[in-house]
Amino acid sequence: MSGKLTTHVLDTARGCPAAGLAIALWSIAPSGKKTLLKTVTTNADGRTDSPLLADGALQAGVYELVFSAGAYFAQHLHDLPNPPFLNDIPIQFGIADPDAHYHVALLASPWSYSTYRGS
Repeated sequence: MSGKLTTHVLDTARGCPAAGLAIALWSIAPSGKKTLLKTVTTNADGRTDSPLLADGALQAGVYELVFSAGAYFAQHLHDLPNPPFLNDIPIQFGIADPDAHYHVALLASPWSYSTYRGS
């Protein structure tokens, strides 16, 4: 069995999935060097159309997802400050078991966010 990495973004300001939100996935080497692996955009359900990493591409190590929340909320809400309070939201996490399913869930508004490892 090979593991996979997925994500889901919920817009807590509007009470809906965050459709059309751009996400960058980075790997982070022990030296701290970051390598961009891919960029994706969430679908109507606030998810990506396929896993971010799967079929053996998920390796043990440190990764970072950067969610472009500022650009997303600027498209959907009016009267937001410029610059936005939250712009890019980075979530750095470790993969210890590359055969497991890692799901990074993000709940976000223009003023706050929370994350957890979902299922």
